[in-house]
Amino acid sequence: MAEIKSIASIGIADVAGVGLLAVFWFYMATMLDTEQYGEIHYFLGIAGLAYSISLIGTQKTLIVSVAKKFKTVSTLSFITLIVASVSAVLVILIFYRFDVMLIIFGFIISELSIGYLLGKKIYKDYSKYVLTQKILMASLGTGFYFLIGVEGIIYGFALSYLHYIIIFYKIFSGTKISFSTLKSHSNFIRDNYLYSLSIGFRGHLGNIIIVPLFGFAVLGNYALALQFMAILMMFSNIIFKYLLGQEASNIQHEKLKKVTILVSIGISILGITLLPLAITSVFPKYIDSIDAIRVMSLAILPSTITILYTSKLLSLEKSKGVLIGKVISVITMIVGIVTLGKFLDLTGIAIAFVSASAIEAVYLMYYSKIKSEEKYD
Repeated sequence: MAEIKSIASIGIADVAGVGLLAVFWFYMATMLDTEQYGEIHYFLGIAGLAYSISLIGTQKTLIVSVAKKFKTVSTLSFITLIVASVSAVLVILIFYRFDVMLIIFGFIISELSIGYLLGKKIYKDYSKYVLTQKILMASLGTGFYFLIGVEGIIYGFALSYLHYIIIFYKIFSGTKISFSTLKSHSNFIRDNYLYSLSIGFRGHLGNIIIVPLFGFAVLGNYALALQFMAILMMFSNIIFKYLLGQEASNIQHEKLKKVTILVSIGISILGITLLPLAITSVFPKYIDSIDAIRVMSLAILPSTITILYTSKLLSLEKSKGVLIGKVISVITMIVGIVTLGKFLDLTGIAIAFVSASAIEAVYLMYYSKIKSEEKYD
């Protein structure tokens, strides 16, 4: 019963949050042409990449550190804030975008705060903070769009993270800043950072690469497909957020993992069959994304397998294998975008997305098997 309530607390926030954000982006897709839609995601990609580089204390590191009561949390958060400040200044100097600088800090503060809440297993507070942020994001993003145009959307997004400052303060009040506390966990922190960085490269570098190679319109169609993917992956991501804190505390949920796999197969089938109908009837300007959405729906199962094995390995502080899997995925994705995209355009980019997900899942399954065999040798 406690398990169901905890998952529900995470799930309600995530489902409602992703739903609100999806409604916002889908509404924007009806208002903007593909090039404008692509341009927004291009600058969000730049902010996302800068935030990934800055996030020394990743959300996953904080979840495990808080759950295991390591005294590293405030120190990691402090270092992250310093690096983020440098990244923000560089963004201003290179792109002259104050909105992009602001949202970098929003991303950082929310990521650290969510890691803290999930590590503490305060699932109700997690739900409240996430849901509040998504409501603010959708309302402020829409409001600023009508006030000052497309440029206002990112300003609205940035302001939606302000309430996380309350949790951010608690992180620093919990433990003292002491760099010596990092030494005994340095490998875990390093591997998790590199893993998070590789996720950032896969998620954001792709958007940045697509623009000079194929233009804003292709990125706009791809970005809409990614919005649908976020909805399709919602269930698996909820389970991951629940499992990581649980498994870090040596609480196993094997039956739940099997159910998650079965559900992900069903979701993938729905994505392939139903989503193209939504594009045709609601987003006629984005008709070119239909084939990409069909192909990308095939990534749901391998992505779910990756999530489950990632939770297992990170909870055991075996982050090296997770990191290698993500690096392989990033390389596959980038090479696929450049090569397959050249010949198959948006569909080629979608195939690269699925290939990267599948290769990562296979590698993590293999790595986990090897580690299990070593344990019993």
